[in-house]
Amino acid sequence: MTVQLNGKIALVTGGSTGIGLAAAKDLASKGARVFITGRRQKELDEAVLAIGPAATGIRADVSVNSDLDQLYAQISKAAGKLDILFANAGGGDMLPLGAITAEHVDRIFGTNVRGLLFTVQKALPLLTEGASIILTSSTTSIKGTPNFSVYSASKAAVRNFARSWALDLKDRGIRVNAISPGPIRTPGLGGLVPEDAQQGLFDYLASQVPLGRLGEPKEVGEVVSFLASDAASFINGTELFVDGGQAQI
Repeated sequence: MTVQLNGKIALVTGGSTGIGLAAAKDLASKGARVFITGRRQKELDEAVLAIGPAATGIRADVSVNSDLDQLYAQISKAAGKLDILFANAGGGDMLPLGAITAEHVDRIFGTNVRGLLFTVQKALPLLTEGASIILTSSTTSIKGTPNFSVYSASKAAVRNFARSWALDLKDRGIRVNAISPGPIRTPGLGGLVPEDAQQGLFDYLASQVPLGRLGEPKEVGEVVSFLASDAASFINGTELFVDGGQAQI
């Protein structure tokens, strides 16, 4: 199957590292013009160089509504439309139930849920008829994970957004799907534990995957490009697991 995105305008939030960067690279390689966001200018600039001339970086924090307003004003001026929105920015850290604080909840839900919601809502005037929206959920949304309940709950909310928004946007022919990666070798995954414990974490997670290894960001990026393309024109409201079978057994 050949996926082509020539002439498409895409936005990838959280596009300066990990899955977002891999997706932006893949979208650009298939012909899309790609806007990416990130919170750190240095990483954003490096990502633009890595993606190539089809990329434009815009510094923005999706949990801040004024940043989103400025983001879409810049895209409107530069491109006038959006065909693909990969609402990927998010993250979280680990705390057991007894240690969860209001700050922890507000920070994770502020980005993963509220920030994602307004990322999509504020994009609506720019989204073309038949556009594709892809949301980043996680296998944790359907599995219990110790010390990770707030993050997991936030990703369960994202999964329902895809179901509900597919109905909200059906009259415009806009497809809304969620991807749920399993353990992917990214800086965010490694950052869950101290550096000297990272390899142990990676080895343990790989042992839980039927394929016996971690996924690579590129493997998720290719799925994003597929869902963004006409090859996925009858896929809507679904959750596509990119997890090596981890959550399927």
